[in-house]
Amino acid sequence: AADIGWKTLAVNLSDLAAMGAAPAWGTLSLSLPQAEAAWIDDFAEGFFALADVHDWRLIGGDTTRGPLSLSVTAFGQVPHGQALRRDGAKVGDDVWVSGTLGDAAGALQLWQRGQLDVTRAAHDLDVEQLRQRLLRPTPRVALGIALRGIAHAAVDLSDGLLADLGHIAMRSGVSANVETHLLPTSSSARHVLGEASACEAALRGGDDYELCFTAAAVHAEMIYALSDRLQLPLTRIGRIGAGAGVQADGTAVQGGYEHFTA
Repeated sequence: AADIGWKTLAVNLSDLAAMGAAPAWGTLSLSLPQAEAAWIDDFAEGFFALADVHDWRLIGGDTTRGPLSLSVTAFGQVPHGQALRRDGAKVGDDVWVSGTLGDAAGALQLWQRGQLDVTRAAHDLDVEQLRQRLLRPTPRVALGIALRGIAHAAVDLSDGLLADLGHIAMRSGVSANVETHLLPTSSSARHVLGEASACEAALRGGDDYELCFTAAAVHAEMIYALSDRLQLPLTRIGRIGAGAGVQADGTAVQGGYEHFTA
């Protein structure tokens, strides 16, 4: 329950990070089959542990009986005209991502195969690293704020790199080409999944909640300096071009989570 509490808020703060907004306040709608005090206490522990990190305040919401369902509306603040959007990518921009990609998808694969119990710490340290990335993602709030005035467009990676970068390409009226050999995968993902599967998870897996952004090539040194300052890997993975759609190594590709398909 504590992990669910953390992630319920984290995925919403990640949306704020993707727009360069500083978290401020929000509401929580909570539907529960029954009121179990221990579950609610654990949920609140995880939820407010992350809220406190970002000085985010819960100001209201609703609690009722029903199927387990959690919905957060998170508000943030950003100076006028400085919000990061999806429609600002420009031809010639570099495409960047934060952190490593594919870890959460790797944990999900293991879980679906019956090779991982997500409710318990794994004995294998690499598997545990993937489990933690699935259950407790880190919203890149500081990065989003720092990218104001640097990034032309940004999105958080919830549905997979190909799908989410596709949103930037579509809204900006451009194409994006990803160089797969540049994708930042973790040693844990490569060890557990293998090189090829780790790359596939990075491209299509989703649930990473890292930031993907575009910026003019002349800002590369500034972005590497930002990476050092935040102690967060920032990796150039491709380039924005004319046209439409997303390519991997020059070949048109699709992938990622689609919310309204069977």
